[in-house]
Amino acid sequence: MNRLDNVTPLPGRSPAQISFTRLELDRILSLYGRMVAAGHWSDYAIELGPRIASFSAFRRTAENPEVRIVKDPVLRNKQGEWLLFGEGGVVLKRGHDLAGVLAPVERRLVKLVEA
Repeated sequence: MNRLDNVTPLPGRSPAQISFTRLELDRILSLYGRMVAAGHWSDYAIELGPRIASFSAFRRTAENPEVRIVKDPVLRNKQGEWLLFGEGGVVLKRGHDLAGVLAPVERRLVKLVEA
């Protein structure tokens, strides 16, 4: 038996980790798949941490992410737990609803397909 197979958390502490629900991840990956099919994105990364969960989409693997979708539950009662960051790290959209936050990317997808 490997020593790493038997990991026990410290008493009284649970490893807190923010994650996407299945429906949220389905929505995000659906958009990602359509952007890949349009030839705009080619790679992604998911980061799950104790404070935020983040999905980053890349045009090319070696670049900075073109968009970053962040879930920050601490902001749920303030500006909304969803944030959309652009390439330069600028907040493009924030809100309480994932669909509303993804709307600018969805509109860009429509323009890519029509062109």
